Amino acid sequence: MVIAVLADIVGSRRLDDRSAAQQILDDTIARVEADLPLATRPLTPTVGDEQQGVYRDLGEAMISLLMIQLRLPDGIGFRFGIGVGEVSAVESVHGELADGPGWYAARAAIDTVHSREGRAIPRARTWIVGAPGQDEVMESTIAASNAYLLVRDELVGAMSERERRLTYGRLIGRSQHELAEEEGISQPSVSKSLRSAGAAALLEGVSALRGGAA
Repeated sequence: MVIAVLADIVGSRRLDDRSAAQQILDDTIARVEADLPLATRPLTPTVGDEQQGVYRDLGEAMISLLMIQLRLPDGIGFRFGIGVGEVSAVESVHGELADGPGWYAARAAIDTVHSREGRAIPRARTWIVGAPGQDEVMESTIAASNAYLLVRDELVGAMSERERRLTYGRLIGRSQHELAEEEGISQPSVSKSLRSAGAAALLEGVSALRGGAA
């Protein structure tokens, strides 16, 4: 199984400094991969405001994309289209071009995100589409995962920047005392922020995904 991911920048045309925003995105992706390397091919800019990445497992892709969401500051965000299916490369004078049913599925997935966030689910950021030919188990996995992602995106989208940072820190194993010192607040304040933000549910979800991937 191959997992293709397309990402585009939310509100890219409204960014005051597109180059600075891209640097933040690049740094965030690099930091996530350093903290928990899961991508076969980390998200890399291709054209316009789009990025492409490849993962070996659906659970690992969802964990990595969550980490990127948590790590990004306010005002800069990604939409993610996840495609389940084979990928290939077409040779060109401009280098290798991504091709294959996995990429077509990822494109359909990101189109779904655009559609959903423009209607009743403005915080939707992630969706999965399987390429034709998936078995019943994978179809059920994708359906359940999409239900999870809708709720996860809503939870992350309601967090403050600090709450996302704290959740990210706990996800990579940092203690509440370490996070408190870094943020310049007390440990009880860290605990209260995590609790009110629903961070425990996100962390339990990551644990479940990692268990499933194992």
